[in-house]
Amino acid sequence: MFEVTAAPMQKTVDVEPAREPGAYQALVREIGEDGACEVRDVFWTETCARLQLFRTLSLAQHHARIVREAHSLKSAAGTFGYVRLAALALRLEKTAETLHETEFHDLLDLMDAAYAAARAQEPQG
Repeated sequence: MFEVTAAPMQKTVDVEPAREPGAYQALVREIGEDGACEVRDVFWTETCARLQLFRTLSLAQHHARIVREAHSLKSAAGTFGYVRLAALALRLEKTAETLHETEFHDLLDLMDAAYAAARAQEPQG
């Protein structure tokens, strides 16, 4: 739904907005309020689990799985307009092969922060 591009690694998560304000409403127009709410709830649950999973995987031993999970996260986050999280997931997907463990964990920290920022900006209801 939203295009995401990878940017060089930065320590700040303020480069991209946490959330595209109109994304959820676009989804509501497509599948209705109830459907959008249910799908968004599944996204939050799966994203939380995926972010925790990344922390258990060794970059050297689980490179392919990390790339697949990052790709899935990028797509799902983009669907809901979580621009910052989608951009960071794309960065992980594209750079996983060349990252060192420290850079990998730094990127995971940025992804956790982007997830928290997106949740904080999410309208309730």
